[in-house]
Amino acid sequence: MLSRFPRLRLGHLPTPFEPLPRLSAALGGPEIWVKRDDCTGLSTGGNKTRKLEFLMAEAVAQGADTVMTQGATQSNHARQTAAAAAKLGLACHLLLEDRTGSTDPNYTGNGNVLLDHLHGATTEARPGGVDMNAELEAAADKARADGRKVYAIPGGGSNPTGALGYVNCAFEMMVQINETGLVFDHLVHATGSAGTQAGLITGLKACNAGLPLLGFGVRAPKQVQEENVFKLACATAEKIGCSGVVTRSDVIANTDYVGAGYGIPTESGLEAIRLFAELEGLLLDPVYSAKGAAGLIDLIRKDRFSKGQRIIFLHTGGSAALFGYDKAFPAK
Repeated sequence: MLSRFPRLRLGHLPTPFEPLPRLSAALGGPEIWVKRDDCTGLSTGGNKTRKLEFLMAEAVAQGADTVMTQGATQSNHARQTAAAAAKLGLACHLLLEDRTGSTDPNYTGNGNVLLDHLHGATTEARPGGVDMNAELEAAADKARADGRKVYAIPGGGSNPTGALGYVNCAFEMMVQINETGLVFDHLVHATGSAGTQAGLITGLKACNAGLPLLGFGVRAPKQVQEENVFKLACATAEKIGCSGVVTRSDVIANTDYVGAGYGIPTESGLEAIRLFAELEGLLLDPVYSAKGAAGLIDLIRKDRFSKGQRIIFLHTGGSAALFGYDKAFPAK
């Protein structure tokens, strides 16, 4: 189904699929498994690598010599885009939005930002609250007027082309689930720009997986998040030739764990980071995966996910951002 779309093999796939026995025991609830998309391999890995396999293939097919995208200051997507461009010999320019107001030098210059520059990308800062898609198109048009052949990637790589990466992940995960011989009750993950959740639900529904999907939002209100995901899922389903396979009721987001705002750590998220690190040796990031894990942990404690069930946590990566948030983790 997906082989007819251009794709460049940038990731280390399939990513591991494994149980988390110590975390499961500590929480006393369901058996928790993790899909390790922090292990995709491109500049410390993360979920955007799957999307970039299709996006960068499209860029190359269109003859681009420059890729441009946008995101927050500590954008995992920007870092992986810069790495993919370096690997392919393309110029990369990034527009980075200040969504937190932090002036901490580690936040503004370490972590993902440091890696952006190491990969040779150029960056421009933007104030919080501007229309970043409009800013991206304006910057791309200016570069085109200067003679560059620009391929512009939306924030998070979240369009129908990018979402193909998570249609593919859904297929990959179903093979791994079948190999375990076990039954799984739910799949959960952090959801932001909508591409990961949209691709996953499209892939799961297309193969009639019967595996419910829950996205824990990191930015937008529930209704906005769900509508964004549903719209993109419908476009993705149409792209792969199975229009109508996703219904509105398939798209569920829980936005109770956003906290004070995007990119601002929460106490529950920091607890999740410590639990995953101390019990399983896994690194989460404060922006995405920690808030998704915080939601999972809280629902287990509330018995929404209970003993006897098996839950999959899709780890979307992002550990490089930890170095921009070092002050949230005082030494013991």
